[in-house]
Amino acid sequence: MPLAKVLAKIQYEGMYVDKEELISFGEELKKGIEELTKEIYSLAGEEFNINSTGQLGNILFEKLNLTTSKKTKKGYSTDVDALEKIRKEHPIVEKILEYRSLMKLNSTYVEGILPYINEKTKRIHSYFHQTVTATGRISSTEPNLQNIPTRIELGKRLRKVFKPKEGYIFIDADYSQIELRVLAHISQDKHMLEAFKNGEDIHKQAASKVLGIPIEEVTKEQRSNAKAVNFGIVYGISDFGLAEQLGISRKEAKKYIEQYLEKYNGIDKFMKEVVEEAKEKGYVETLFNRRRNIPELNSNNYMVRGFGARAAMNTPIQGTAADIMKLAMVNLNKALEETDLDAKIILQVHDELILEVSKKDKEQAKKMLKEYMENAVKLTVPLEVEVSEATNWYECK
Repeated sequence: MPLAKVLAKIQYEGMYVDKEELISFGEELKKGIEELTKEIYSLAGEEFNINSTGQLGNILFEKLNLTTSKKTKKGYSTDVDALEKIRKEHPIVEKILEYRSLMKLNSTYVEGILPYINEKTKRIHSYFHQTVTATGRISSTEPNLQNIPTRIELGKRLRKVFKPKEGYIFIDADYSQIELRVLAHISQDKHMLEAFKNGEDIHKQAASKVLGIPIEEVTKEQRSNAKAVNFGIVYGISDFGLAEQLGISRKEAKKYIEQYLEKYNGIDKFMKEVVEEAKEKGYVETLFNRRRNIPELNSNNYMVRGFGARAAMNTPIQGTAADIMKLAMVNLNKALEETDLDAKIILQVHDELILEVSKKDKEQAKKMLKEYMENAVKLTVPLEVEVSEATNWYECK
């Protein structure tokens, strides 16, 4: 209930959007789409409707003879997975994937956002919900500001149109690896606790333990593989899922996961216990006793049971991380109301909080933001928050 008030304030405040800049970004995307269309036509040797699955399937798999994943009654599959598999076979595939991402950016994020800019305030007032996701994360709709792309540079650039008002600045704070810290706390795994207490790089530590090499010899690639496992474990990753992600065989992936769970046996124990307990009780809980029912664990279907097991492992972790952020928001909002700082929370994106602050108050606001987020709750490992300032959302770390 206390959070409802905070979310209402965030919605009421809204976030300023530079409309002209958004429109010109859209024009730039359209130019890119036109150029890609010409390139695709020339690579295909004819004009066709790129957005038609049927026509695209015929060009790729009949005319250009690329390797097809099985043909269904409806024709060939041309979804992202199917195209990713043949990406290296012909330059046209890369161009189609690029064309699609520009089309999506333009339709969802430029034309999709424009109608939401409030005529009076020139700001977007998105709705924030706390009872939509199963794990308890806050979600955002009309428009969804939490899924503005971050992976591709062009998508990231869209964030440049979100700015603070004149004389103000954005202060952005991000929890560092909060889900893994929560996992360390709940599982009490000695290696993980040690890494966070000593400020070690958790992904390097995992690579060093699993591969049996000194931490200083861990390469960039080994670290990123270990990172995939660290985060994958939180989501109950399978050997198949890890193999796909790292581009290795299922056998290698299975061995990696087994070795990981052998070294981090506290995590292994927690995973097994939480699934067993969920089977008995029919639900799991976060550290703050928020429940999620998991009837899937008693299903006759193997796939459904697998989903239930992953949900049982993930919910206490992701749900607790979400609870911590909510507590931080409630406490911070209360503290801001009690001071005369000109600072307001204007956006929450899972582990990240953005404030719009008048420039004169920025140093004090930074201190408060860090303090309230890091001290929202006391875990056996410290919570760490990285704070940065920016003149638009794109520059936020």
